[in-house]
Amino acid sequence: MPASDDQTPILRWYAPLWVLFGPAPVFVAGLDDPPGTRSWSLAVPIALGLACAVSGRRPGRHPWFPYALVAGLGVVSFLRGGAASLYLMSLPYFWLPARSARWPVLLSGAGAAAAVGGGALGDGGLASGNSVVTLVAYAAGTTLALAARRVADRAEARARRLDGELVTARADLAEAHRRQGAAEERERLAREIHDTLAQGFASIVVLAEAVRSDLVDDPSGAARRLSSIERTARENLAEARVLVGSSPRETIAADSVSRTLRRTVDRFAEDTGITVDADLADVDCDPTTRIALLRCTQESLANVRKHAAASTVGVVLAARPYGVELEITDDGRGFSVADARGFGLAGMRRRLTELGGELTVTSAPGDGTRVLAVLPVEE
Repeated sequence: MPASDDQTPILRWYAPLWVLFGPAPVFVAGLDDPPGTRSWSLAVPIALGLACAVSGRRPGRHPWFPYALVAGLGVVSFLRGGAASLYLMSLPYFWLPARSARWPVLLSGAGAAAAVGGGALGDGGLASGNSVVTLVAYAAGTTLALAARRVADRAEARARRLDGELVTARADLAEAHRRQGAAEERERLAREIHDTLAQGFASIVVLAEAVRSDLVDDPSGAARRLSSIERTARENLAEARVLVGSSPRETIAADSVSRTLRRTVDRFAEDTGITVDADLADVDCDPTTRIALLRCTQESLANVRKHAAASTVGVVLAARPYGVELEITDDGRGFSVADARGFGLAGMRRRLTELGGELTVTSAPGDGTRVLAVLPVEE
């Protein structure tokens, strides 16, 4: 039972007090004992004082001193008929050096039993009822204290285990949030790349194929398409800078939403030759809503270019009491909405849902397509 390092100064400070109020009174009282017991009455407190001095120099190296105190209590009580003051003064030596409560409880009980038992033996035996009851009481108290300590240790161990499980659960939850955030960020980047860079590259490919066929027969048309290729490439470069964070996102649709969409549909009509009827109201909305409306327009027109084989496209932007509506229709070949598996429509729907809006797609084979995007607009 080595002493804790932080208790060593306390024990060194307490040693003089213990000698003064513990062994010293026993020594003084022993001076009046009969000659037959006087030598023992003087030798025991002197031995305890020397043991305290040796132990007090390096308490951690002499864990035997508390046990010597128990024996000394028994001898002093046997010789003098009682050792209450010495027992009380010795309690700190039972408790302070210990690292757990088990040994202090045992030593305190053993010291009390030694004091009572020694006194009873000195009086002629343990037969008296008071001595037996006292010893039983000490034994019962010590047993109950140890049992309580055991219950407390188990509760403490369970609390530590629960704390560990809680820390692990929090770490797992944080890791799950991190993974979810990473997955959502990957999905967002995939959607942005699909709606911007991929669409731009697809447009460049179509325009480049048209330029190849127009180089001989229609040089002026080829020049216009080359200008469109250059413009699309520059726009893709600007989108790429936004994606990597070197340009602010608001620069994508810095103008009003009606003018931004007007440039988009005019470019589409110029590049494809498809007639576009556009009715674009001047709707006031925040940059995030403007970007969402622009992406829906770009994706819908890209689908018309790639799949619809349409001759006419209608684009209507209108303010409503509940927000803003964007409707894009075409007279193309249409498709089965239930069988649609493309990334574009799903990406549009997720984008609008994140902003509290919704997307409705109506189409049938041979009957054209209608895309309706609805978004709330903050006042």
